[in-house]
Amino acid sequence: MLNWSAIQTVLLDMDGTLLDLHFDNYFWQTHLPFRYAEAQNISLAQAQQYISEQTALVSGEIEWYCLDYWEDKLNLPIVELKREIEHKISLRPDTLPFLDALKAAGKKVVLVTNAHPNSLSLKVEKTALDEHIDQLISTHQYNATKESQLLWTQLQQDLKFDNETTLFVDDSLSILDSAKTFGIKHLLAVANPDSQQDEICTERLQGYDYTTDYRTLIADITR
Repeated sequence: MLNWSAIQTVLLDMDGTLLDLHFDNYFWQTHLPFRYAEAQNISLAQAQQYISEQTALVSGEIEWYCLDYWEDKLNLPIVELKREIEHKISLRPDTLPFLDALKAAGKKVVLVTNAHPNSLSLKVEKTALDEHIDQLISTHQYNATKESQLLWTQLQQDLKFDNETTLFVDDSLSILDSAKTFGIKHLLAVANPDSQQDEICTERLQGYDYTTDYRTLIADITR
């Protein structure tokens, strides 16, 4: 597993990594299609199909994560709709013990999320995540996503992290692949991003170290 003595900087995804991904999956797959069906006077199935098709067109691009883009595309107040189900926003139960252990071990901890700044603000408001992390970054400030090598280049210029002593944690395999391509040495996959769904099949993790509970790592972090 991870060599914590060699890790100085920890870069963390947010949704599915520190927060339960159930909120986002429910919003995009159920709640937003429901509201869109109402607005367009179409069936829920039609709305789900349309939104699925539109998201597929911009998968991995900044537009996929951009709430302004979806407000224009769907003519709906996306942030307001997210607030309708904000009670579903929650930290993973192992997140705070993990963050506290990283802090106690003197690691530099930075959140790097593709989430739109308005979505990040809503989730910080609901979870106080900012109280446990050194720096919060939305990739929208770079107009690039973690799937892009351009993002990693700009991020490294700003944060001055060393690939050899940096750990990146995410629940997306395509994003982990991007970080690996950039040369980040220490990578960790989250195999259970959504508490309401099955764990990711280990065969799909493509040889990455993975976890389903950060609390199993704490002894090694603080050793």
